Amino acid sequence: MKAFSIFITLFCLGLTGCQKSKERMFVEETRGKSTKDVTPKMFATSAERFYDTKPSPIQGNPPENWLALPANQFRLLNYRFGDSGLGEVYVSISSGGILENANRWFKQFGREAMTPDSFAAKQKIPVVGIEGVWIEAEGDYGAGMGADSKPGYGLAGVIAETGGQIITVKMVGPKSEVDVQKPALRDFIGSLRMTEK
Repeated sequence: MKAFSIFITLFCLGLTGCQKSKERMFVEETRGKSTKDVTPKMFATSAERFYDTKPSPIQGNPPENWLALPANQFRLLNYRFGDSGLGEVYVSISSGGILENANRWFKQFGREAMTPDSFAAKQKIPVVGIEGVWIEAEGDYGAGMGADSKPGYGLAGVIAETGGQIITVKMVGPKSEVDVQKPALRDFIGSLRMTEK
């Protein structure tokens, strides 16, 4: 009988512990609107959801054999080229100085930094109506971000400064493919134009 009483007591305690609490909790979070808040777009494409889809302030006429890729926050115009599929061409607007940006490209190839005098002697070509500096490099390409260096790569491109901003057009890929595409790159650079100020 004593065991039965203990069982009934434990059973009743178990039932009371299983009852739902009538207490309710509400969590409310608020924040002010920011400049990033936009009205959601129904049925957005992947490019609209994951890439920077604002129109580029720079437009140009790429060769037909370059594959256009979506723009992103760092690449206003973005292309792939070559049989390997590894060649890249992209147009960017950034900050800093022309020499500083050119030396960053050289550093990616393990080259010594240029002095202002050696930089001033580089070939000049027009880009978006201003004078740009033509840059070339070759060797082991270390793009950074922890990626392994890529041997046998080449680089060609132009860097220019306008209104406190740096415009860069950079081609990088296997050296043999970059060498073939240099004339097309020069034509592409010549076609570039600013669509907004």
